[in-house]
Amino acid sequence: MKKIIFIEPHPPDLNVFTKMRLPRLGTILLGTILKEKGYRTKTYVEAVKEIDLKDVLTADAVGISCITSTSKRSYEIAKLIKSAGIPVFIGGPHVTFLPDEGLEACDYVVRGEADEHIVEFVEALLSNKGLENIPGLSYRKDGVIHHNKNVSFCKDLDVLPAPDFTLVHGLEKKAAAALSITPIMTSRGCPFDCSFCSVTGMFGQKYRFRSTAKVIEELRINKECGSNWVFFYDDNFCANKKHTKELLTAMIDNKLTPNWTAQVRSDVAKDPELLSLMKRSGCHTVYIGFESINPATLELYNKKQSVDDIERCIDILHKNGIRIHGMFVFGSDLDTVDTIHKTLTFAKKNDIETIQFLILTPLPGTQCYRELDEQKRIISKDWSIYDAHHVVYEPKLMTYYELQAETIKATKSFYSVPQILKRAVKFDFFNVAVKSYGHNIIRKWEKKNSYFIEYTKAITEAGKAFEVTAKKTAEDIKEQFRQIQLSSAVNTAPTKTR
Repeated sequence: MKKIIFIEPHPPDLNVFTKMRLPRLGTILLGTILKEKGYRTKTYVEAVKEIDLKDVLTADAVGISCITSTSKRSYEIAKLIKSAGIPVFIGGPHVTFLPDEGLEACDYVVRGEADEHIVEFVEALLSNKGLENIPGLSYRKDGVIHHNKNVSFCKDLDVLPAPDFTLVHGLEKKAAAALSITPIMTSRGCPFDCSFCSVTGMFGQKYRFRSTAKVIEELRINKECGSNWVFFYDDNFCANKKHTKELLTAMIDNKLTPNWTAQVRSDVAKDPELLSLMKRSGCHTVYIGFESINPATLELYNKKQSVDDIERCIDILHKNGIRIHGMFVFGSDLDTVDTIHKTLTFAKKNDIETIQFLILTPLPGTQCYRELDEQKRIISKDWSIYDAHHVVYEPKLMTYYELQAETIKATKSFYSVPQILKRAVKFDFFNVAVKSYGHNIIRKWEKKNSYFIEYTKAITEAGKAFEVTAKKTAEDIKEQFRQIQLSSAVNTAPTKTR
């Protein structure tokens, strides 16, 4: 029985979700599909438990998940495994848009959605036959890079199995119960196509939904595992309100009402029936990309919402007892330092429970990236700092340092001791805990990234950009590999089929 191992590397830096063990679903879903076809599969999610490299080096093939901020670590891990003669393939948004770059580190890049072709790809990989017939595959043959035709989007999401979390290293026995929150997907795609978002490039602009029956089945499994928290892993959980209402009603009728969270748009506030069902079915917190309170920026981002929509949404959600995690993006060509100050005031005045003040980041595959790259305004392509917390491009109406420093300052002010005490006097101890965590994490991040803050100050004063020393992202894995080599447990000469 062939052994296939997947790896989901952890992000290179601290963030508000650092302590939340929330794996992405891609590698787990692919592992589940292959398991059902008779393969031995395992997934290493570094946010859950560290990689056992000795075990990884016993695999017949290794697949690595890759988003932009984890791509550098993905590549370093891939190179080590590949040097041991094990075929390595990488998938995910980053390499979907930059496959040639990915092939510098691995044998194969799997572009787009791989669910419907993962089995035939692995069969072709292990037999070294038929690779040219796999949609979405990029590979090098006789020194020439080949890109097979694009993969089509999975039209019927019900053909996909429920992810088997026991495949995750560290969750073999406790499964979903060991996760602080369990991810469940009900749809893919988004029609809004915000200029800085890569979702539509990866999953398309047309919504595709899983049936209510399939989601209810997964919720039941989750409950039986002892988990009482769910994150609906959709880009917009309430995209099709009729479909969402049907699901929430079924959850209530079946008494499957865990505490749940999801990403939604501000337009949920315009539907009283939907809000009632959300609350009755267990909605605890919604994550909303408000993005900006600068009307010109909202238009530039193609957000299709107004500041009035945002304010009304916050008020109505609070009246319905639903918490809000608001996300704002600073640094558009129409933003100034004053925009940051006004956004902080807005967030405090409207009593948003938690926020992320993010820096506009030109992710490959987005309109934002294409425009800034053409204008030669991108100052670094060290992907490990493409996490929306570092300035990586030249702003128009702020300096590098102003955008970096003022974003940090605003975040520290929102998670300040007075803001924590404000929640304490309301006996909102859940938010006291969350805000206290935010208070600590932003200070740790600032200390850890003091070198980068000084860098933005230096390039501002110099009047030009120069490359900051790249982050080290995989030294721990490299050390594991060195120790294995020293014990003669692995050779670095190619020994397996590619």
